[in-house]
Amino acid sequence: QVQLVESGGGLVQPGGSLRLSCAASGIIFSAHAMSWYRQVPGKQRELVSSITVGGSTNYADSVKGRFTISRDNAKNTVYLQMSSLKPEDTADYFCKARWMREYWGQGTQVTVSS
Repeated sequence: QVQLVESGGGLVQPGGSLRLSCAASGIIFSAHAMSWYRQVPGKQRELVSSITVGGSTNYADSVKGRFTISRDNAKNTVYLQMSSLKPEDTADYFCKARWMREYWGQGTQVTVSS
């Protein structure tokens, strides 16, 4: 059974930081590209960042220089370090694993507000 479990969301003030984690089980984690998406109610889910099997990364323009994605294959976990958070970063954040199939986590909520 494949599971992706996100954690680390919460309420943070503008300018603050959070680190999201996504722990995977039931898959060969090292063979999967991993991504973080976010979604605001009523809007489309958008790609925030992704990391390939080889460790190459990419970021949405809106988060470049503020967010960092990383992976630890020994822990079957992908991270999203978020800094200089803005109110517009408020969303539900989801991780996705992709190889021959795609798997999604249930999401973790991030609220940036004073």
